[in-house]
Amino acid sequence: MSAVGLSRPPVGVRLLGKDRPVPATATVLVRHRYCQAVMRARHGEEVALDSAGINCPAAAAAFGFRPLTDNLASGRALVGFGIVSDPDTGRRMFHEMPRLEPDSVGALHLFPLDRARAVPDVVVIEDEVEKLMWIALAALRVSGGRRVTSSTAVLQAMCVDSTVIPYLERRTNLGFGCYGCREATDIGPGDAALGFPGSDLSEIVLNLEALGERAIAASRSKRALARLEAVSDISYGNGE
Repeated sequence: MSAVGLSRPPVGVRLLGKDRPVPATATVLVRHRYCQAVMRARHGEEVALDSAGINCPAAAAAFGFRPLTDNLASGRALVGFGIVSDPDTGRRMFHEMPRLEPDSVGALHLFPLDRARAVPDVVVIEDEVEKLMWIALAALRVSGGRRVTSSTAVLQAMCVDSTVIPYLERRTNLGFGCYGCREATDIGPGDAALGFPGSDLSEIVLNLEALGERAIAASRSKRALARLEAVSDISYGNGE
């Protein structure tokens, strides 16, 4: 948080198997979308969400809680929302959606990462794009320089893009947000989302601290822009 100046703590997510009880310290949510559970954890709450409490059918399918509804699977729902004009486009978006095996997860346990009592399965971060850029760079350093690839359908930014993909593919994934989370949560227009496996947490933190020693401050200083403005006698508003 201090290395990049995150405005709120990252969220730790544990995918609890059927035989793992929800901790007594967590509030079990009802009638919540997954992105809303992430929002509550981002604001400091420890919460849990299960098949009975989750009320987003797309997220429920992504986590294997229940099958995708026919209206979504056919693409008709996305036409109705004004997201696509061709149901075949919507059908393909859901057909290619990464998802967990049915009934493989009993509940989702979410908490502010700074209060974690165990290493989470996935870390989810919502914040300004520039701040996420540095976390992506730290993840790239962890991987030895391999390019960070990102997969999104501009749907299910929190459940699929930031949680399921990092969990299944064991890698960092980035997204720009989506129709659902922007309607249902307080995510800002300049914010985006990123998720990475909890097993990478320690190395990502170490690399963020290394970037904070010089690179982050140098980039944010905008010295190169100031030099351009000095020689061209034009002000670009300091990049704002």
